[in-house]
This record gives sequence, C-alpha cells and structure tokens, in this order.
Amino acid sequence: MKIEHKKRIDFLFKAFLLTTGLISILVTVGIVWVLVEDAIRFFAHPESGGFPKSVIRFLTEVHWTPTFETKKIGIWPLLAGTFLIAFIAMAISIPLGLLIAVYLSEFAPHSVRESVKPWLDFLEAVPTVVYGYFALLAVTPILQKIFGYFGVTVEGMNALSPGIVLGIMILPFTASMVEDALRGVPQYLREASYSLGASKLRTAFSVVVPSARSGIIAAYLLGTSRAVGETMVVAIAAGMYPNLTLNPLEPVQTITGYIVQVALGDLPYLSFEYLSIFAAGFALFLITLFFNVLAVYFKSKVERY
Repeated sequence: MKIEHKKRIDFLFKAFLLTTGLISILVTVGIVWVLVEDAIRFFAHPESGGFPKSVIRFLTEVHWTPTFETKKIGIWPLLAGTFLIAFIAMAISIPLGLLIAVYLSEFAPHSVRESVKPWLDFLEAVPTVVYGYFALLAVTPILQKIFGYFGVTVEGMNALSPGIVLGIMILPFTASMVEDALRGVPQYLREASYSLGASKLRTAFSVVVPSARSGIIAAYLLGTSRAVGETMVVAIAAGMYPNLTLNPLEPVQTITGYIVQVALGDLPYLSFEYLSIFAAGFALFLITLFFNVLAVYFKSKVERY
C-alpha cells in the first residue's frame, strides 16, 4: 500500500510539473504570436505604406514619429538611444563586475563572501522605479555640476545618467554570474600556476579568468540583453525624444521608453499609433533574442575539466 501511495504521489507530482511547464511554454508562444501578429498589422497598415515599402521605411528612415501628423517610421533613433545607454551601462558593469567577481572568488574569505553576496542580491531586489528617480533627481544634478565646471551643458534628460545607474543596477547580476564562472575553474589549475611561482593576483588574471572566458562572455551578453530591455530607468531619466545621436549628454528615447510613453496614452485600439509599439517591441524582441542565443552558445562552450 505504501509503494502504491508513493507511486501515486510521484505521478501527481510529475503531472503537475509537466502542466506548469506546458503552461509556461504556451504563455511564451502566445506572447510571441500577439507580438508578431500586431507587428505585421503595423507594416501592412496603409499609413506605413504597406509591404514591402513599410519595411524599407522602417530600416532606412532616420526619424521616428508615428504619433505625429507627418509619420516617419525609421527605427534608428530608438535603436541609437537603446544601444547608447546599454553601452554606457556595460562600460561600468563589465570592469566593476569582473573585479568584484575576482575578489569574491579568489581573495575574499568565506565569511566575507557569504556576507557580501546577499547585499549584491539585495541590490537586484530594489525596484527599477527607484533607480529611475535616483538617476533623475540625484545623478543628473551631480553630472550637471561636474560638466558645468568645464562649460559643458548636460540636459535634464540625458543618456549618461540612466546609463550609469543602469550599469550599477545590473552589476549584481553580472558579478554573480561571472563569479560562478570563475569558481567553476578547477583548483588544480590554480595550484599549477602557484607551483610555477605565480602570485595569487597573476594567477587570477592570467589563468582563472582566461579559463572561464566562455562563461564570462555569456554573463556579459545576458547583462547586455537585460540592459537593452530595461524600462523604467530609461523611461524616467533618458527622455521622450527619439533623437538619432551618440552624444550621451543629450536626451534620447529607447525602445522600451517609447512603448511606455505610447501605452500610457489614450490611443484607439489597432490604430496606426497603437500598432507602432508592437513594431518597436518586435525589434526589441529580435535584439534580445540575438543576445540570448549568443549567450547560450558561449555557455555551451564552457570547458569541462
């Protein structure tokens, strides 16, 4: 009787796991289906010019004004803002994340490591809205004062401030993943380096880091994907003007910022303006998918010792 009871429990547990797994897959498929369907409606809409003209306009025009009377649908201003902020964020997250991960993995005592990691995880739990207002109300005024000494004007809305804050926001994520990659390097490689007279610092950066390069690259690709898809920080502090520029001191608009701006408006359902958020969202989906696929590829290349 006990064996039959255990078999019944195992069957119910497997059925539950299978059901939840199928539900998550179906929800993902449904999201992609809705996104693609409404993106196709956008490109087929008469105001966009219809296929294939709309796709050509989407890829060649340098202005994004689908909500204006004169409608331009070039995605490049939104892409420029998105990647500019993501670049600034990763320029901060990559070196700091690597240094933190190397310290925690190679130098920190066990007690320090166990006390620092929860604080890193705590930073991930802070709502992104808080980071957004911190960028707008604290970081931007500081940047204005610093650049003001050199006679350089920093706009109230700019790409540099949310980029810096976004780099700090994703730092715990990237540092934790890089540390996991470093700790996956077997101890005998470190001991071999020590036996040749290398110091602990040289071993860390000449042996451990190169050995974990695939995992490190995968971690930073996932961090880039997260930076590209961030919403509230850029929506609050970057601005609402789709500006095709690489100047981080000017206001820009990202893809996610545009989606927030239009979604909060009162637009007719399935109107051209309403459908534009799905075209922008589809572009964002392709970008994040590309980074995630690359991350999975590099993760699969992690050496097995």
